[in-house]
Amino acid sequence: MSNPHGSFIWYELTTTDTAAAGRFYADVIGWRVGEPMGPDLDYQIFSAGEEGVAGMMAIAAGTAKRPGWVGYIGVDDVDAVAAGITAAGGAVHMPATDLAGVGRMAMVADPQGAVFYVMRGVSDESSPSFSPTAVGHCAWNELATSDLAAAIAFYTAGFGWTKGDVMRMGEMGDYQFINHGGQMIGAMMKGPAGAPPAWSFYVRVDDIDAAAKRITDGGGNVGQGPMQIPGDEYAVVATDPQGATFGLVGKRI
Repeated sequence: MSNPHGSFIWYELTTTDTAAAGRFYADVIGWRVGEPMGPDLDYQIFSAGEEGVAGMMAIAAGTAKRPGWVGYIGVDDVDAVAAGITAAGGAVHMPATDLAGVGRMAMVADPQGAVFYVMRGVSDESSPSFSPTAVGHCAWNELATSDLAAAIAFYTAGFGWTKGDVMRMGEMGDYQFINHGGQMIGAMMKGPAGAPPAWSFYVRVDDIDAAAKRITDGGGNVGQGPMQIPGDEYAVVATDPQGATFGLVGKRI
């Protein structure tokens, strides 16, 4: 994996109905949905054009897990990072594990409880999953947390991120932009009282209004937006028909 330590390298949906979710995201975003990878690995790849940008798998029967999206952060040493997360007050939900042909990964949570994966891929190729400008790719990573200052300290220390500009939002607090490798990759803010800390991900579309309509036409729900954001663009926060929250960003045509 050639992405620098601390890069977002993959995004993954776990859902109760992979067939329905595949149809929904193919229609809303334009992703191509791959076939399951095998009888022992029911995993499907979402592709933007010819580039795989995200994955999808079914929630195991009998578990209480809810549909949702999770991000993967690429690291140089999964075991060392997982140990550092524990030492910093976070948690390891799945210990470091090797997946043949894919890489080594661990599911972790920051000290406030937001879940993500850390991963070292076996491929020397760079991941295209995150791209601020490419349609069909994740363009923005956003953390809503219970303790903004502590979250900033955790991620900057562990992943080489740096603080960018701040957008003041009045009673809602600060919207802290985050940079990595000279590029703005997302932002952090304090979430609503009582809401569990979580990462959200925004995929770029070429026409935000048309995409928002496809969400509702496909049985999803638009919770916020299209709302104007800096850069003369608009964002949508939505849930898919199975209940997973996701975001879109794009221009009005």
